[in-house]
Formats: sequence, structure tokens, C-alpha cells
Amino acid sequence: MKWFSVLLLLVLPLSALAGGKLLATPGVSQIEGSAGGGIVPWAQLAGYASEDEWAISGFCSRGNVKNYTLDVCGVQANIFDRIELSYAEQDFDVPSLNTNIEQDISAIKVRLYGDIVYSDWPQLSVGVQHKSLQDGSVATLVGAEHTSGNDVYVAMSKLHLGALSGYNWFWNVTARYSNANQIGLLGFGGNKANKHWLLEASSAIFLSREIAIGVEFREKQNNLGLGESHWRDVFIAWLPNKSISVTGAWLDLGSIAGVEKQTGWYVSITGYF
Repeated sequence: MKWFSVLLLLVLPLSALAGGKLLATPGVSQIEGSAGGGIVPWAQLAGYASEDEWAISGFCSRGNVKNYTLDVCGVQANIFDRIELSYAEQDFDVPSLNTNIEQDISAIKVRLYGDIVYSDWPQLSVGVQHKSLQDGSVATLVGAEHTSGNDVYVAMSKLHLGALSGYNWFWNVTARYSNANQIGLLGFGGNKANKHWLLEASSAIFLSREIAIGVEFREKQNNLGLGESHWRDVFIAWLPNKSISVTGAWLDLGSIAGVEKQTGWYVSITGYF
């Protein structure tokens, strides 16, 4: 995280702390470190920075399914509502092998156009996530070609105020170019591998200014021939103020490393500064 700390030291004197955006508009924190939902990066940038502000945030998340647990913590910076930088550390517990798989993810997202509320067309952003396994022995064992790789994605997001019987409606569509196996935790590429464009999507209804319920979908590819499944979740997010958000979800991750019916729960907490 040294590069991130140095960048913050350079940026902090340049502007004032953030607070210029509407409550809940940054979304929450995604398991790869970017702003978004739990499993899908959205076009929004982390934090509440407007065009003359900066923002920093930090989060920790846990996903627990039948045979595995994933813990993630990370930090995010929003520079003038134009650039998002993030860093996340993932710890994937595999009890059947008596081991943990650790992955570092450094990412950048750039807002190309728009605002999710005020522009006529959806907000559009492009992002790159660089992923690297600290120990690639499990990935190599199951047939992965590489222990590090890059995901590139394009995301569109829009919040429609009062669109559904007076309730605010949010949607996001993301296209990801990747050959990651289980988001990189099992390496990259394999005997059935080619990089593909993959579809990801989210939708949510705001029951109030502070509470949203929604669903997500993430398309996956089967590079290793282990039956990797698409991911789904149903979530509820509580954003009581501009300092914190709490998200809970039910997960359906399908088959992971050949072990089927991986369903369970997810919880994430983000603090904004």
C-alpha cells in the first residue's frame, strides 16, 4: 500500500474534504475494492467528492458460503470526482485444503461522462483492476496459466428519482474483459481459457433515502473446466449518513472449485472521510 499512501500525501493538501454529493450516490464497496455493489463495480466513484473535492474511504467485508469464507479489507480515494484509486486485500479460507489464498488488488477507475442523478444519459466509467496472488500454488495445482492478471471493465449507472411509484430506482450494467478464475483467487487462464467480455448488472429500489434493496448478477467463465458458476445476490444497504454504510446480502455463488451449492451470506461496512 506504499504507493497509495504516497499519493494521499500528495493529494490531501490540494483540496477540501468531500461532502458535496447526495446521500447514497457513491454506492457501497465491492469485494475487489471498487465502489459499487458487493459483487459488481458500478460507474460511481467511491466517496462523496464533487469536482473540487477529494474523498477517502475504507471498508471491510466478509462473505460466508457453505464451504468457503472470503474476507476483504481495502481503501479508496476519489480525486475531484474524476479518478478513483483503490487497494484491497482478499483472504479466501479453504478448510478442505487447510489453507488460505491471499490476493492483492490495485485498481483505478475514471469517470468519462455524466452523473448518475443529474445528466440525461447514464454515468459512464472505465476501470482496470490488477490482481496478484501472494502464493499461486493452489492456482497452479488446478491448472491456471498465470498467478496475476488484469480485469478491464466499462460501467454505466443511473439513478431515477421517483421513477417507481415515487421510489428512487437505480440500475447499473458493467461489461468486464477478463480471464480470471473465481475473480482471480484460482489464478488466470487455463486449458479452456480465452479472455471474454462478461456481463454484470445490478438494480435497486430505495425504500427511503437511507435504505435500498436490490439484486446483482455477475457472469463467470469456466476456464479450468471445474464448473464455475455465475454469481447472484440479493442485498439490503443502509446508509444513515455520509460517514458510514452497512450492507447485508444473501449469496448464490453456485459451484466453486467443483464444490456445488455454495450459498450463504455477506456483510460489508464502509467508512467515509
